[in-house]
Amino acid sequence: MELIQKYFTDLSEEQLRQFAALQALYEDWNAKINVISRKDIGNLYEHHVLHSLGIAKVVRFCKDARVMDLGTGGGFPGIPLAILFPDTKFHLVDSIGKKIRVATEVAQAIGLKNVTFLHARAEEEKGLFDFVVSRAVMPLPDLVKICQKNISPDSRHALPNGLICLKGGEVETEIHPFKHQALTWNLKDFFEEEFFETKKAVFVAIHKGKK
Repeated sequence: MELIQKYFTDLSEEQLRQFAALQALYEDWNAKINVISRKDIGNLYEHHVLHSLGIAKVVRFCKDARVMDLGTGGGFPGIPLAILFPDTKFHLVDSIGKKIRVATEVAQAIGLKNVTFLHARAEEEKGLFDFVVSRAVMPLPDLVKICQKNISPDSRHALPNGLICLKGGEVETEIHPFKHQALTWNLKDFFEEEFFETKKAVFVAIHKGKK
């Protein structure tokens, strides 16, 4: 929890309570349904919660914005972002039912009101969103191909509408087809922990009717 407060200093009491509750909830659920590596559950706040919040360092979602988390797994990055942006609507999608169940139960346990869940392949989701977010569930061209149908044509943020994903290592090859519509940020510029040394946030603007 100290890590979250280190980088996000203006959290409300409710947000602090929600973030603090995540460790015990994920430990409990992870013992039943493995959504986080057993070896990694002790690093929940650094490797999963703070990593998810890297997206908040590159965009501030506005009130009533709609954001889809594609391949959310146990709720990352969607649940930490939903805690941080309580006035933004988050829609968490995953094709694996037991993972969506964990995310749903965690959200209910901490009283998140701004999240919805769908057990389905992302290709089946037809809704429109300002942004699609994801934690490196597949190569960037595949992500863009799947989610471009879901991007609303009406932009209201400093960033154009599009895809924001968290990636590790070299991303230049993946970004190349989108070089005129992509931006990258090194998370080490925001977070000083060694884990973030090779981690990046990648944005691809998606215009309706274009790749």
